[in-house]
Amino acid sequence: MYPKSYIEYLVHFHGLRDYFECHEILEEYWKSVPKEEPKHHWVGLIQIAVGLYHQRRGNFPGAYRMMKSALNIVRQNEKAVVGLGLDTAQLQQQLQSRLAEIKDEKPYKSFNLPIVDQKLLQECEKECLAVGCKYGIPSDLDNEFLIHKHTLRDRQPVIEERLEQQAIRKKKREG
Repeated sequence: MYPKSYIEYLVHFHGLRDYFECHEILEEYWKSVPKEEPKHHWVGLIQIAVGLYHQRRGNFPGAYRMMKSALNIVRQNEKAVVGLGLDTAQLQQQLQSRLAEIKDEKPYKSFNLPIVDQKLLQECEKECLAVGCKYGIPSDLDNEFLIHKHTLRDRQPVIEERLEQQAIRKKKREG
């Protein structure tokens, strides 16, 4: 019923608390959705994860920008968000509260997206166990790799992919 990438996003969001990976997973999916299909709601979910990633690292300006944008997207795409098994009213309240905390530069604390589809929730709990984590567990704030993943990860595959895409574009232009 839900895209596999969405389930993976939820597992990383609620179990592993790996917001960087949430962004990676859902961005790849979002890019694969045909242009004629509604897809802006995916951007909102990506921005929630990125906002939390920034807040956890103490980047409050970046966190604020992402959360504010995510809140606007959730408000403008309520029907699509409901279609993801989420309670949009509760989600909007959570995002508004988080925005206030970020504005006051309060430290990060974990929260769960308000999943109202019980089958989806059960699937997420099951998938969390399958990858060795527990659904709803708070972030491990002592895990430096998790907190600073974008600076500590192996960038070689990303660089290679970027160079390959540049070569493809160049070949098309010369074509």
